[in-house]
This record gives sequence, C-alpha cells and structure tokens, in this order.
Amino acid sequence: MVAPTKIGIIGCGNICSVYLSNAKQFNNLDIVACADLDLARATAMAKKHGVPTACTVEELLADPQIEIVVNLTTPKAHVPVGLAILEAGKHYYGEKPLGTNQEEGLQLVEAAKAKELQIGSAPDTFLGGGIQTSIGLINAGAIGEPVATDGFWVCRGHESWHPDPEFYYEAGGGPMLDMGPYHVTALIALLGPVACVSAMTRKTFEERTITSEPKKGKRFPVHVPTHVTGSLEFASGALGTIVVSYDCWHAELPYIEIHGTEGSLSVPDPNGFGGPVRIRMAKDKTWREVPLTHGYTDGCRSIGVADMADALRSGRTFRANGAVAYHALDVMQGFHDAGEQRRHIEIASTCERPEPLPTDSVVGALDG
Repeated sequence: MVAPTKIGIIGCGNICSVYLSNAKQFNNLDIVACADLDLARATAMAKKHGVPTACTVEELLADPQIEIVVNLTTPKAHVPVGLAILEAGKHYYGEKPLGTNQEEGLQLVEAAKAKELQIGSAPDTFLGGGIQTSIGLINAGAIGEPVATDGFWVCRGHESWHPDPEFYYEAGGGPMLDMGPYHVTALIALLGPVACVSAMTRKTFEERTITSEPKKGKRFPVHVPTHVTGSLEFASGALGTIVVSYDCWHAELPYIEIHGTEGSLSVPDPNGFGGPVRIRMAKDKTWREVPLTHGYTDGCRSIGVADMADALRSGRTFRANGAVAYHALDVMQGFHDAGEQRRHIEIASTCERPEPLPTDSVVGALDG
C-alpha cells in the first residue's frame, strides 16, 4: 500500500475548515500541518480538526515531509504565497482563482515549470458526480453534437453573511473571479477550451455596506465589475452565454444548459458535487432525470488535492491542473477586458480537456 501524501495548508480562514473536514475521506491524504499569519487562528483550526501541527508559514515550508502545500489565502495572496511554496520545493495546490490576472497566473505556471513541480487549483467540483455524469452523456453523444450553452450564477453579494467580505470586491474578486471559476472550469470540462470571448460589464455601486457580524455597518469601496454578461466561442465551434452577478436580489435561472443537435442537457450547480442531471430529447414532452454514474456527490472539496496526490504517484496528468486553471483565468480576465474595451478578445491560452473520471473510481485511487 502506498503511503499517504503529506499535506500542509496555508491560510486558516473560512474555507480551511471545509477542506480539513472533507479531506478525511480521502485515504491518500495526510494533513500534517496548518499555518496562518495569525498563529492563534492556525492553532484553533488544528485543534478543531486534529491536525498534528500548527505553525508559522516559514516553519511549514521548511518541513521536509510535506510534499503538497494547499494555499487557502485570499486571492491577492495566491501568487506571492504560491511562489514561496514553489521556491521551497513543494508542489502547489491553491484556491481559485489561480491569480488576480493573467500575468500573475503565468508567474506561477512558469515558476512551477522552472522548478519541475506541479501546480493545481480549485475548483475541483467538476470532479463530482453531477458534472462527471454530464460529461459522460456528452461524450456518448446523448444530445448529439453540442451547439450552445448558457450558464447563470447571480446573488446580491457576500456582505450579508461573510465575516470579512471586503476581498470579494477587490482585484481577484467580483462575481466573475469569485464564482465564475466554477462555471468556466465546468464548461471547459464539458466542452473543451475557449477560443474567443466578448462581454458587457458594470459596477453598480461604488461602495457597499456590510450587514454581517462582526463588521456590521462598515462601508467599503468596490474595485471590480459586479455584473458580467459574457459570450464565449469554444474551440469546438460551440457558442455560449454566461451571466454572473452580485447585483440581483432574486432569480429563476438554470445553472448550466448544454444544447445539442439532438436534445438538451440540464447540468447541476457547478459550485456543488451532486445532481440532479436532466435530459430532454428533441421529441420529449418533459425533462427526465438521469441517474448519476459517479460517486463524490457531497462534501468532496479536497478531491482535487487527492487527484493531484494520486497522479504524483502514478505519473499521469491530474485534472484540476495548472493549464486548466490558467486557461480559466485567461477566459475570466478576457470577460473583464472585453467589457472594458468593448471588443472581442481572442484567448491566447488553451488546455487539454480534463480526462473524465472512470465510473469505478475509488477514494485514494481515482483512476480505478
């Protein structure tokens, strides 16, 4: 039996607890340390989840047993912390987005290549049973040739519930770089790389007011677009529409739909792992739900790290890899640039469409 991969985590905020809880189901992961600029916060997180060591960032990076470091800092720290991780000789897996813009993301890609190390990035939700079942249907030709897609994610913003929401409205945030990674990465997994984008964007409010505790009443500036309406042309020729927003009170919109020459597919929320997956063929009078062909349908955030660890042992390419993450970042930044410049943007990067998981994948051996 192959020994579990030793993992360290940097950044002990809200999302860290989710990773630590979910990682316990993957028997190829052994989280041995967590670190934060606030050592007391790291200590509390380690105690809560049974992590053996809470330490400084410098101590974690100096630990020779750690192979992969998971970076759960805020977006503006993703690249500087990531570069330090790579410089320490560790493989890197980070929260989305890869960087606050293409130039930052490319720094990580090039640094990893120079060090002959691997980089990966969230989101890993496309590895869940919902998206994987949808990928299988598309690959089997269930709806014919994919022609078009539409996707939506809208809300009123995060200041009503998050204890520290300001970073969602700074560079690297906004609905496109915060929630857009789920949709864009899922679409890359479903339909392949993107060739061209266009968009219209707006920033509805110059300031927002926090209504959550402990900062209730604090006003803060908005630095990024808060409503993005984008169009995509995939390398395959399929066309797409995506809308993401922090400016909508209520909506009744699908998460993702794929329309083919023979029928349509309703894809579940790419911010989750499960279903339902529904299909409706040309002559069908109603939608019908399709049984999920894959597991990993709930509480699986960390599956991307587990897939990376498995791939490091086997030598294969893992799925939430740096090329996919950089291409997603390039597409998302392309929407912002297109909206600002009021023109079409050709996407310079590309990536391989991630290999689907086999239906018999099991924890710790995701390729069966």
